[in-house]
Amino acid sequence: MKKHKWQVSLLFIALLAWLGIAFYGYRQTDTSSSALTTVTIGYQKADPVDIARQRGQLVKKMQAKGYKVVFKEFSDGTALLTALQAGDIDYARVGDTPPVTAQANGIKLVYVAAGAAKPNGSEILVGQDLGIKRLADLKGKQIAYAKGTSAQFFIIQALKKAGLTTSDVTLVNMDQAAASVAFAKGKVDAWVTWDPYTATAEVEQQAKVLVNGTGLVKDRDFMLSTRSYAKTHTTVTNYLTTYINDDMQWATKHQNKLIAMLSETLHLSKTIIKKQVQRRTYTMGKVTTTMIKEQQKIADVFYNAGLIDKKIKVKDALVDQ
Repeated sequence: MKKHKWQVSLLFIALLAWLGIAFYGYRQTDTSSSALTTVTIGYQKADPVDIARQRGQLVKKMQAKGYKVVFKEFSDGTALLTALQAGDIDYARVGDTPPVTAQANGIKLVYVAAGAAKPNGSEILVGQDLGIKRLADLKGKQIAYAKGTSAQFFIIQALKKAGLTTSDVTLVNMDQAAASVAFAKGKVDAWVTWDPYTATAEVEQQAKVLVNGTGLVKDRDFMLSTRSYAKTHTTVTNYLTTYINDDMQWATKHQNKLIAMLSETLHLSKTIIKKQVQRRTYTMGKVTTTMIKEQQKIADVFYNAGLIDKKIKVKDALVDQ
């Protein structure tokens, strides 16, 4: 009987010890999870950050390095940079024009990463029955665009090629949703925009492509941060650039999976997404001297057109400057 009681006591002690170890392990796991450093990234639909967000690998890889990634969606680059300046996000994925106007307005931003050029997805769309066959035919027409975006630089360059200026047309500043409706109803003669809006208009509205951005614009993806954040978070930037590029390599090699994923989340047909995906290259890497020269061209064009009040040097917006 004594031996039996002794064995029961040992089992009870062992059980208490196991429970204590299990509880301690749970507390340790819970504490480490809550101790993750938050990194907030702003993005737009279907951009490289959105693809990385949907795929899910970026979050897992960053968590393994001690960071919790939070994503915030915005409608355009202007809204993203407003949030960046306010400290609501740590990084912003934007196109090529918003950084120029923001730098001219005194926002202390820096370029931390960049993607490949994607001019084929930027287009000037016109209605099928308007008789607009060449850029010169835009004279006197109403053109929808979004101020401060890549569309603004695009239309300036396109008009210049045709020997026209913005004074020869009526530019109507609209967000993408409003422009889509106005274009569909014929309230504007042309629409300057980018994917997925261009692909959607081509497929669903039978929009005619007057020209795309080839030879006129680069329309790159850029990752931006504030100078103060980037200076003190170089490791985070390196992780993000590497891991997002991993996702871009996946996107390039698995286009069918990418098309299926974006079609479901954007609620757009696979035909639309396929058109968008197949006319661009997905990358994310270092900002090169060539890219800075491209950005400087935008800055010079905007300054000469009176669209920004300050003549800027884009290279001043590099982290090491």
